[in-house]
Amino acid sequence: MPKLVECIPNFSEGRNKEVVERIVDEVRRVEGVKLLDYSSDKDHNRSVVTFVGTPEAVKEAAFNACKKASELIDMRVHKGEHPRVGATDVIPFVPISEVTMQDCVEIAREVGKRIGEELNIPVYLYEEAATSPHRQNLADIRKGQYEGFFEKIKKPEWKPDFGPSEVNEKSGVTVVGARFPLVAFNVNLGTNDINIANNIAKVVRHIGGGLRYVKAIGVELKERNIVQVSMNLVNYEKTAIYRAFELVKVEAKRYGVPVIGSEIIGLVPLKALMDCAEYYLQIENFSLDQILEKKIFEF
Repeated sequence: MPKLVECIPNFSEGRNKEVVERIVDEVRRVEGVKLLDYSSDKDHNRSVVTFVGTPEAVKEAAFNACKKASELIDMRVHKGEHPRVGATDVIPFVPISEVTMQDCVEIAREVGKRIGEELNIPVYLYEEAATSPHRQNLADIRKGQYEGFFEKIKKPEWKPDFGPSEVNEKSGVTVVGARFPLVAFNVNLGTNDINIANNIAKVVRHIGGGLRYVKAIGVELKERNIVQVSMNLVNYEKTAIYRAFELVKVEAKRYGVPVIGSEIIGLVPLKALMDCAEYYLQIENFSLDQILEKKIFEF
């Protein structure tokens, strides 16, 4: 098996297709990298790109995409529903094959250092690459968002790991790290009351006493005149998608609000969906070996 690393950078642009394509082109042109997926959301004003490749190629693609985003995105005029701190908001590296989590930590440090030094953008390391416990949680780093970081960065405990000790006005700051595969899962509610979505998110997320491996916020989808509970499942094996979905449904009933749909942003591991199928269909003793496509690909 070759050494493979997955990278899922998030960019603060989801409305200008030309800008998104130019950023994604930086990934496409790197040899040794395969672009797996990219998607944009107008309400969030955010794009998520997923690619995989050899460690060296992935490092180059991640840096090049970040550099292009710094040229094309101006955080001084950016508005969107999703929390964000920079043009390239976050760059996570995930081990796929023949690569350890520690390898991804080293990759995160190398890329973060290069972004800080060459692009003059403050960089914070998070999750497994974090240099202190209060920086492990991405939500803690993002607190205050781009607008609040101009004061936040002055505090000694928020001195960047790399780059200047002041916010890059155009590009903001960037968060780089190494983590377990994450599932971005959103549940849409049949209401436009953002307070209901926020209240449900507070109950569902771990920090509010909810599910251990779930982060959640309420988001307005203004184009559809509804709200959603937007979640990150940071360990789908320990908190399955269906558990988060069912808890949102239970809490929504308290407000007399229906769940009208859900969505997965980016890619999702097959096992995460298998767990849902087993639960809802009550399938007994189901295994990955029963997946038709898996058997065909092994042929």
